[in-house]
Amino acid sequence: MKVLAVNAGSSSLKYQLIDSDTTEVLAKGLCERIGIDGHLIAKRGGDTYYHEAPMPTHKEAIEAVFASLTSPEEGVVSSLASIDACGHRVAHGGSFKSSVLVTDETMAEMESLIELAPLHNGPEVTCIKICQELMGADKPQVAAFDTSFHQTMPAEAYSYAVPAEYVKNDRIRRYGFHGTSHRFVAARAAEMMGKPLSDLKIVTCHLGNGSSVTAVDGGKSVDTSMGFTPGAGLPMGTRCGDIDPFIVTHLMNKHNLSASDANSILNKKSGVLAVSGVSSDFRDIEAEADRGNADCQLALDMFAYGVKKLIGAYAAAMGGVDAIVFTAGVGENDGRVREAACKGLEFLGVDFDSEVNAGARGKDTVISKPGSRVQVMVIPTNEELMIVNDVVAIASGKTL
Repeated sequence: MKVLAVNAGSSSLKYQLIDSDTTEVLAKGLCERIGIDGHLIAKRGGDTYYHEAPMPTHKEAIEAVFASLTSPEEGVVSSLASIDACGHRVAHGGSFKSSVLVTDETMAEMESLIELAPLHNGPEVTCIKICQELMGADKPQVAAFDTSFHQTMPAEAYSYAVPAEYVKNDRIRRYGFHGTSHRFVAARAAEMMGKPLSDLKIVTCHLGNGSSVTAVDGGKSVDTSMGFTPGAGLPMGTRCGDIDPFIVTHLMNKHNLSASDANSILNKKSGVLAVSGVSSDFRDIEAEADRGNADCQLALDMFAYGVKKLIGAYAAAMGGVDAIVFTAGVGENDGRVREAACKGLEFLGVDFDSEVNAGARGKDTVISKPGSRVQVMVIPTNEELMIVNDVVAIASGKTL
């Protein structure tokens, strides 16, 4: 089967067209800075194609992807009819326990969850609908949920201390996100260490425009930083992360803000964008910090400090840690953030290699010294391959 895996983030869209029989990546690409200016980087074999294209929304991004895949110059298929199925990363799965075939019923449920993850589920549902429209109703569309991996968390980790009627009637709990990524890099870390995943305690750090940290004990998620929505945990590109909840009601009362106003502020106008006053993109922030911008430096310091605290907390929760893994856009490519997050973790057994770290970018790399009791790694995530595996299973009638 030729399966297209679509991984839409809050301001990006990654894709891979994969031959599921051989796992060969026929084509892949990345749409970045969606909602800012937008561009597509498409790859086929050793060739790279760069396109500047207005991408005010994810609709324009997915259309650019299809144009690239079928282009006479750079495409790998003659038409969309040559693609057998499509799998989509969907952030919030609510009560879904595994990936599912997209039907009218499952689509309605996903649309009902948009309010819980507005920056993600909305664009993802949009991408699914566009693919249905352009590829045809006969092509299976599968939704793979970020929340599924975290269903193994114990009650003390996923429960919130709010009245029981809300927990029961409104499904209030910690769901966690980026599950496909955390699952992939934890398994890859075990391979690199040459040990069974079931024997390891790993802290996985998925750091990008959206960021989360997860405690993976024996291959299972036992705690994670995102919560009921992807707005919890670390300060992110435009999301506030963990704050005192009464800040929200205080500002709503003082400034006569509606719930919609508050959601917009916390989801779209906060995070490192708000602290830096410059951008939601870490590359822009670091460039300004290097020019002496104190607000940009504070944004970087807050972010790295948050990552460090979570690593320490999850080591405590698991009763130790064998490996720390950095992945996703910032985690894979930003040595400055990685080093700042690991500084001071020597007491856990981290012996960080600054020289190796400085050159580690976008490939599997151990960035701790050979004698380090805790291995620190950079591992590029591959959510797309895991999504494709689920698509093939569901398309063949298997139950996940």
